[in-house]
Amino acid sequence: MLRLSLLFACFLFTSTTFSQNKPVIYVDIPSQQKPWNHIDWNASPEQFQFAIVTDRTGGHRPGVFPTGIKKLNLLQPEFVMSVGDLIEGYTRDTVRLNEEWKEFNGFISELEAPFFYVPGNHDITNEVMEKKWEEMFGVSYYHFIYKDVLFLCLNSEDNLRGAGKGTIDDEQYEYIKKVLEENKDVKWTLAFLHQPLWVQEDTKRWDDVEKLLQDRPHNVFAGHYHRYWKTQRNNGKYIALATTGGGSRLRGKAYGEFDHVVWVTMTDEGPILANLFLDGIWDENVVTEEIVDLVRNQPFPVKIEPVYVNKGSTEEIKTTVRATNNSDTKMHISLKGITHGDLFYQFEKTEITVEPNDVAIFGLTIQNIEKKDLNRLPAMNIEAEVTYEFDEKPDVRFSSNLRYLPFYKNRVETIQNVKLDGDLGEWKNREWIAVEHMEGSPFVFDGKEDLEMKFATAYDKDYFYVAIDVQDNNFYIKEEGSYWNQDAIIVGLDGRPLHISAFNGGEGRGTDWLAFLRTFKSKNPVYNEDSLPVAVTSALKKTATGAQLEMAIPMSYLEEMSNGPWNSLRLGVGYYDFDANEEPTTHFWFPAWTENSDIPGSGMLFKN
Repeated sequence: MLRLSLLFACFLFTSTTFSQNKPVIYVDIPSQQKPWNHIDWNASPEQFQFAIVTDRTGGHRPGVFPTGIKKLNLLQPEFVMSVGDLIEGYTRDTVRLNEEWKEFNGFISELEAPFFYVPGNHDITNEVMEKKWEEMFGVSYYHFIYKDVLFLCLNSEDNLRGAGKGTIDDEQYEYIKKVLEENKDVKWTLAFLHQPLWVQEDTKRWDDVEKLLQDRPHNVFAGHYHRYWKTQRNNGKYIALATTGGGSRLRGKAYGEFDHVVWVTMTDEGPILANLFLDGIWDENVVTEEIVDLVRNQPFPVKIEPVYVNKGSTEEIKTTVRATNNSDTKMHISLKGITHGDLFYQFEKTEITVEPNDVAIFGLTIQNIEKKDLNRLPAMNIEAEVTYEFDEKPDVRFSSNLRYLPFYKNRVETIQNVKLDGDLGEWKNREWIAVEHMEGSPFVFDGKEDLEMKFATAYDKDYFYVAIDVQDNNFYIKEEGSYWNQDAIIVGLDGRPLHISAFNGGEGRGTDWLAFLRTFKSKNPVYNEDSLPVAVTSALKKTATGAQLEMAIPMSYLEEMSNGPWNSLRLGVGYYDFDANEEPTTHFWFPAWTENSDIPGSGMLFKN
């Protein structure tokens, strides 16, 4: 058993060396080997962490800055620095000024760490605003030392010239010079101001300030332009920050436009910076059981209702889109259709917000101008993006490719006197459906000479019947082999109501729907026959060119699955074709329900 006892000591002030204050680990393990790489702790009495917030105003977006404060409380920095533009300002109206400062200081009152104010052009623009700043904070530039690091909090607005015209005047320069002379031996110097004066002209004494800084380890932080960029200059790193709620197009990292806070870890070798995007900082509730249930455990919330038409009346087809919100928060839907070569389609809406625990239904119109055969057309592809808009958690966004086609209405006729013997003589006058969809390895498929398959369906008062005719030039049979690695006929039947069976994605095989697989073995040809949800009677007859299969499914099973007299069912018919020493091909009437190529609503049969 591993027994660890860790002893730590924290000291605010100490004259002892780092080595003397290293944490000690006492280890009791039964081997020389150790389940860690080393115990040279990434810690030091002088190491600390703080955060920087940047521009909140200039067309601020409500809610972003207070959200940033909440997320800083999750991070627990030792203190927080600013680079100005804390209020909208630009006014001489004292009532308005008081209201704006009251609002901002209300945000800061929620911060659990100390906050250091630095003025921006929105905070000090005229004499009235300058006086208000002095009433609240006393000085507009100052310094402090923390763990041998000098923090310079500067005022780039001391001549009240406004945006793009920042300055450091003589008085402030002399102050900076004095502070730097008195603190020559600090480990590092960090300067904070609003306007990045190193990219502006006529900044009075700023160039002289840079000369004072050039021979000491230092970094400079600013804001103002609402775009992030880092510059190596003057033997230091000069960084202009983006926004913490200020006006921004938010075009992302490539443009330097994003909401963030900067996390600074001060080490013996200097500061290590991490830009933390606000939408990437979340508490322990970032993914809860509620979200898991919404996204992973429920069907995709957007469905296009299947539509079934008669042949010859297919020029214009109308259906509906159903968006179901089973959550307690708003759900936003965005639809984007991909151009189809034969069908023109148009949504009534492509953007919609669904209220909590509500359903939105809107139309979809499909134009088949040239009246193409629907059985020969590829599926339409619609990208559906869903966003759950939470308040205290990140928005949850996910998407799905909705495959869709209208279908011809396939009807099932009655039949009499079926004899289950594999002889298809009584099926000659029935409507046969070709199995033509193929998956797998097309380069080993030789066309109809390799495999040809068709089926027919019928029913009487006792059974639903499927007849299958297979023409296969080479039956691959392994008496002791896996059922899934030899030639086999596959039949899937879902007898549940249409609104359920149409969207069967393969879940619940063997319980919610019948999965029948029959090989050509001489013994036990049906896979897991004793575990089928209902007794299926089948008979196979070999022919000179292939095989014929008849199967009967009790009508009682269909009525049980449909919760009453059956009106429709979903049928999947296919074939595994394993030619010796070759990759298999799989043939289906429509793509298998378990495949990404599945088209919801395919394979439906309707009682005549």
